[in-house]
Amino acid sequence: MPRINKSYSTARFRRNFASLPINIQKITTDKTFLFEENFLHPSLKTHKLKGALSNFWAFSVTKSYRVLFRFLKDSEVIYYNIATHDIYKK
Repeated sequence: MPRINKSYSTARFRRNFASLPINIQKITTDKTFLFEENFLHPSLKTHKLKGALSNFWAFSVTKSYRVLFRFLKDSEVIYYNIATHDIYKK
């Protein structure tokens, strides 16, 4: 099972997380724990992005919310943003 050993978050991620409704924050926390235990878990729908965001990946928090992230070396990840599908727009 692929596991994340260390994670970081940007100020933007932390700011956007804090502005989410409390119930979405809770789901995000749960999904982030799941992601770090097994980033390929089917419920997360983890996928590599294309086009202008081709250096990024995303996983699903809910039907509407996504976490934008990048893999770093040695099983590390950095969370860049959390938002609705608009996360994919520049």
